[in-house]
Amino acid sequence: MRGLRIFGLTSLILWLSACGANMNVQDFKSNQPDFVLEEYFQGSTKAVGLFEDRFGNVRTQFTVDITGNWDGKTLTLKEDFQYLDGSTEFRQWDIQKTGPATYSGTTQQTIGVAEGMISGNAFNWKYKFNLKVGDSIWKVKFDDWMFLQPDGTLLNKATVYRWGFKIGTVFLTFTKEEAQLAHYLSSYSEVSPIRQNIQ
Repeated sequence: MRGLRIFGLTSLILWLSACGANMNVQDFKSNQPDFVLEEYFQGSTKAVGLFEDRFGNVRTQFTVDITGNWDGKTLTLKEDFQYLDGSTEFRQWDIQKTGPATYSGTTQQTIGVAEGMISGNAFNWKYKFNLKVGDSIWKVKFDDWMFLQPDGTLLNKATVYRWGFKIGTVFLTFTKEEAQLAHYLSSYSEVSPIRQNIQ
């Protein structure tokens, strides 16, 4: 079973790699489980990821410890990055729910406001970002996709563009602690007030 699960996740990641900018988040409206951003990221979340350049070379690998708090209006995500070379980074996202399935967010590195939408098990948002590359800051654009899996794993693919050209892709896998995951998954069988607003 473990082998089948790894094969399934690998196949999905490869499929995500092949997807282009023509995807529409509404294409996933029938996919389950429903992804509710503020519910999933409440509490502690862990992630592992890597950055692959446009030539297919893995440039960096990292882990992220995330603490989320939803106060009914704003989802605050505090993210601690640990890179394979030993360097660290802190980032805080402040995300507002602007409609039943729409969100806007900012962090210190964003240029303007990130805008996103959820449909079914998918979330897509786009934003401009000041990306640190060595001693330089590059102004780039992210096309960021997340897909919630039935076991609670959240897959993330973010394509990065500079001057209109793709320069690379970030891949992340988010997981919850066992107790929090059990609580989150159990809510699928119930209609929460948040989901009532989406439907």
